[in-house]
Amino acid sequence: MIATASSANLPALEESTSGLPNICGWEAEISSVVNHNEPIFLPTTSLNIENINAGFACALHMHQPTIPAGQNGELICNLQHMFENPGVGDNHNAEPFAWCYKRIGDFIPELVKNGCNPRIMLDYSGNLLWGLVQMGREDVLNNLKLITCDPQYQPHVEWLGTMWSHAVAPSTPIPDLKLQIQAWQHYFAAIFGYDALKRVKGFSPPEMHLPNHPDTLYEYIKALKECGYRWLLVQEHSVERLDGSGLHHDDKYLPNRLVARNSKGETISITALIKTQGSDTKLVAQMQPYHEAKGRGKQQIGNLSVPSCVSQIADGENGGVMMNEFPRDFQPVWYEIKDSGSGVVGFNGTEYIELIEASGVNPEDYPTCQAIGQHKIWQKVDPNKATTEAVEKAISELKETDHQFHIDGASWTNDLSWVKGYENVLEPMNKLSAMFHEKYDGLVQKDPSVTKSAEYQEALLYLLLVETSCFRYWGQGTWTDYARELYERGVAAINK
Repeated sequence: MIATASSANLPALEESTSGLPNICGWEAEISSVVNHNEPIFLPTTSLNIENINAGFACALHMHQPTIPAGQNGELICNLQHMFENPGVGDNHNAEPFAWCYKRIGDFIPELVKNGCNPRIMLDYSGNLLWGLVQMGREDVLNNLKLITCDPQYQPHVEWLGTMWSHAVAPSTPIPDLKLQIQAWQHYFAAIFGYDALKRVKGFSPPEMHLPNHPDTLYEYIKALKECGYRWLLVQEHSVERLDGSGLHHDDKYLPNRLVARNSKGETISITALIKTQGSDTKLVAQMQPYHEAKGRGKQQIGNLSVPSCVSQIADGENGGVMMNEFPRDFQPVWYEIKDSGSGVVGFNGTEYIELIEASGVNPEDYPTCQAIGQHKIWQKVDPNKATTEAVEKAISELKETDHQFHIDGASWTNDLSWVKGYENVLEPMNKLSAMFHEKYDGLVQKDPSVTKSAEYQEALLYLLLVETSCFRYWGQGTWTDYARELYERGVAAINK
């Protein structure tokens, strides 16, 4: 394990370098900060696990894509575009959206001041954080810095890492998974500092998208662990038991051990908290996880009894329920918990895992799961004699004979593909990735300081931006045109 570097002996990171977001150049320093085994919440938590029957952990996901839509085609945040074009679509909601990005920094201090013990997990994409910097929204950023950097609020707020530009893992080229993960860490440290980054141990996948191709999932988990992550949030229906059955009802409320086996037979695992199914925004807006937790109790892991935890995430700004019902329903819950003594509490994800493991739970005893559909592959291929050829042959056969089988991965929705119909985005994306790695991998291997160059930074930025899921989510037209423009600029940057 790499020794932890304190912020005192590391260079302060600027938010921007060469006029671009600071997303690369300090890989060794960032790695030294994030790779440690020190407890995050245990030293400060006020929760006593002996007195807790059940809990809940809620996360807010925030994102706005970067688009080439400034006055002269500059890269701007979609939020800025909304402000500049208020008559289009729902762009009149630009300021309410900005308020949603800011308001948790008002709610938490008020609750703490009034003797409550709130918890919230935050997932903001790198695009959005950069957009807020570009727009000079110091009001939003200062609110976020307050609850992130002031020690009195740290027990209450947990940041989750994510992909810098909201890339969905199954259709992101494997070599770029780690680049996306590291870029977010770089930029988060530039805004909030190394000490804040050191506390980021959970990961929130964009669109809750989990790869189910054996090699992609293996490399994804490997990259997460190499970047210091201890756990990730996983959608309930994106995983299965090793025999292909669904998760047992009670197991959804405990940490699971997500196992990935690649086509060479190598295995790797990481702790997963299971996000239960349901209408995400409505559930979080109305604090349903709290009400569900009230009906749950302790459960067994090995020979130990631990509290259940209901985990849920939702867009923090999208739709009327989050704009209007979340501020109405979030705060009363904490006053009710304060006054009830019911044994039901709010957790942050890392806090929950640390508390139960400190009580003696062995992570090896967590229920085991794998990505959906993988049991069908391992029925055809002996995992102990696996080869890439055998796995690809099994996948091809399954695609021909089983209409339910695919390797697009699984996300928060079963009726949307980030692959089908988007060849005009995916092919350029894969081509740009190949060009980037052909040019830079050898150079970086010889001289890691290459990642500090403005040329590398610009090429990397366009590569990450082309992989933003929004360019596929919103269908053909303006959004796929944005992707094409970003691709062409990326090619020009690589060819400089």
